Amino acid sequence: MIKKVFLMVLILHGTLSIKAQLYKASAVPDRIILTWSADPTSTQSVTWRTDTTVNKAYAQVLIEGSSPDLDKGSAQEIAALTSALQGDTYEKAHYHSATFTGLKPDQLYAYRVGDGKIWSEWFQFKTAPAVTKPFSFIYLGDAQNDIKSKWSRVIRRAFATHGDARFIVHAGDLINRSNNDNEWGEWHFGGGFINGMIPSIPSSGNHEYFRDAQKNLTLDPHWRMQYTLPENGPAGLEESVYYIDYSNVRIISLNSQMIVLDSTSMKKQAKWLEGVLKNNPKQWTMITYHHPIYSTAKGRDNKEFRDLFKPLFDKYHVDILMQGHDHTYSRGQNLPTGVSGKVGGPMYVVSVAGPKMYKIDVSPRWMDVFAENTQLFQIISVDNNELLYTAYKASGEVFDSFKLKKTSKDKAAVFTDLNKKSQ
Repeated sequence: MIKKVFLMVLILHGTLSIKAQLYKASAVPDRIILTWSADPTSTQSVTWRTDTTVNKAYAQVLIEGSSPDLDKGSAQEIAALTSALQGDTYEKAHYHSATFTGLKPDQLYAYRVGDGKIWSEWFQFKTAPAVTKPFSFIYLGDAQNDIKSKWSRVIRRAFATHGDARFIVHAGDLINRSNNDNEWGEWHFGGGFINGMIPSIPSSGNHEYFRDAQKNLTLDPHWRMQYTLPENGPAGLEESVYYIDYSNVRIISLNSQMIVLDSTSMKKQAKWLEGVLKNNPKQWTMITYHHPIYSTAKGRDNKEFRDLFKPLFDKYHVDILMQGHDHTYSRGQNLPTGVSGKVGGPMYVVSVAGPKMYKIDVSPRWMDVFAENTQLFQIISVDNNELLYTAYKASGEVFDSFKLKKTSKDKAAVFTDLNKKSQ
């Protein structure tokens, strides 16, 4: 029996060691990902990883001219900030971050990152327009489990469906075990070159948190190392609570784990949010966070969150709430009664991109459209005062679709259901 247990330990240790080797850092840049930390019309941030042999790193950028002479000295080069990350279960690595500034709006650029000798491939990105123009983006619920094996195909199908998406919203629980470098390796593997071309707007979920030795809620240190995000949120919540303005849309990311588990943070975020909503010049307002304020499962109700934040969503005519956490799909507009009535007001959506699934067991049901055991992605298109929302199954089949029409930022959007038959 002792020999059998010892053998099992050796096998487990060997398996973990093999997995760690799969995502081991090298001198070659990897985990390259675009985010924004400032104005998307004139800046672009990029973050990447190497091993510790790379102490100085650089990023180069130039306007895409379709010439192969990208490395002939015409690119602007900037030095990156370099920081080290090491955990108990993974080796030390260096993360590098650079922000291109002074860019032209609505312009296609090419860029690469490296140490001056070893470079990544050249990627492309496009800056945001300075005026209102039609655009689309991708919204994904939890990835969380079996990320490489079963989530990868969903983000790739989303890209294949709309490769010109301007950004990707991730509604929390991007991985399952906080501070697990192997799982982050799977997440970056799944996104691959997509992450290097389309900026990410991530929200943290409960699985991005752990409790430290003093039992304090702690955000996975990978978060701020691998994402370069706006620091316009409340003090102490920088880069996990923030907003970004793109064209005629304001996208706001809340940290719902700190809302549901920390009353002080909940009040701080609510106060901050009201200021951001009150002083919002944009026509459309969208908010993403992890824990739904209306759940699809018993025992997962977030009443305190709802009681404090829903009045703000209503008062300032928030258009869409992009949520995760419940591992189902649901969409609805009216609420405690379970009867839609096609009222004006926020549209609440819960979605899941990964393979972990739960059952819908709330009654009465608040949602108008729902699904279980289905991996999905969403494409949201904004064209001036009209918004088209489409939820796709992992197969690419359309599952749910609706339109919103917004005549004024100070009024609720008008809803039109585009489903051919009742769900």
